[in-house]
Amino acid sequence: MAIIENIPNWVTEWVPFWAIGPTLFLTIFFALWLVKRLLYIYLRGFNNPTNYDWSGIAVRAAKRPLSLLIMATSLAATAKLIEFYAQTTNTWVTQFNLLAMLLTVVSLLVFADHFARMSITRIISKGSGLRSSGTLLRGLLRGVIIVIGILIILSTIGVSITPLVASLGIGSLAVALALQPTLENFFSGIQMLADKPIRVGDYIELDSGEQGFVEKIGWRSTWIKMLPNNIVIMPNSKLAQSKIINFYYPEKQLSVPVDLGVHYDSDLDHVEKVTLEVAKQVLKSHKWGIPDYDTFVIFTGFDNSSINLTVMLRAQEYFNRFFIKSEFIKALHKRYAQEGIVIPYPIRAVNLSQEKSEEALKKI
Repeated sequence: MAIIENIPNWVTEWVPFWAIGPTLFLTIFFALWLVKRLLYIYLRGFNNPTNYDWSGIAVRAAKRPLSLLIMATSLAATAKLIEFYAQTTNTWVTQFNLLAMLLTVVSLLVFADHFARMSITRIISKGSGLRSSGTLLRGLLRGVIIVIGILIILSTIGVSITPLVASLGIGSLAVALALQPTLENFFSGIQMLADKPIRVGDYIELDSGEQGFVEKIGWRSTWIKMLPNNIVIMPNSKLAQSKIINFYYPEKQLSVPVDLGVHYDSDLDHVEKVTLEVAKQVLKSHKWGIPDYDTFVIFTGFDNSSINLTVMLRAQEYFNRFFIKSEFIKALHKRYAQEGIVIPYPIRAVNLSQEKSEEALKKI
């Protein structure tokens, strides 16, 4: 305690009164700044720009805000030391404390902004559907953080924010009523991004019959590129309420059923054996087939002129199924011809006597 009481006498001997504040501030600032430098040298692995783990994001997001926080800490510590030295609270101490509080608030807001934006980048890098809406979400989060920051700063400096909040509430209600369709599309887009019924790159079919690849999920609409190379633009609100078939969820691979019929005189065991051989050969040789898929044949019923069966193939994705099916039909038709298996023509019988066509009967 005696050492602390002797500090003011030592300070007045070597440092002028007007230089006490700046000297204390610079001393504390450079000491803390040196600690920060050493800390980031120790955490250089987390500070790598290619590191998008949560720990790496937190370390990089805190780099600049930490400098502001060091300045705020230096100001607050300087104010405390001056107050202890002068044994009173003067104007400089009050202003230093206020500035330190403002810098602390700004550093927290900057950290929140950097962390949120880098987190969105991390999520996008993982292949999320947010890829096309990353800029929108970054801007939206930054706007929310700025508004919250302004309100906190005004409250910190003693400005009443109650009238401002009330005005913002009334203004927001008026804007929401005026932009109801736009906001409906916007929140529907947010809902789809969160729920992920579709993702960018998925091949989907709408309940109206359109099929295509999801090109972009925007803040107002979703763009779907159809096979003829044209684009269907669907409002998010309508898309969110529609029935959607996603051919890429939960995985891209899908089964490809092929229906056919054979003659009634056919040996069904032989038909099954030949059909399976052809199906396995096609799945192994075709570049879009699944070689290890355990294909199978099911006889489905007796038709008017044939016994029907279904062969189940497997393709890597929905768009490849056309080529797999075409290659299988060609190979099976050739093999059936070699094995003497007949695919019958449809047979139609016309009962002339029942139709009471005497003239037609006489011509026979």
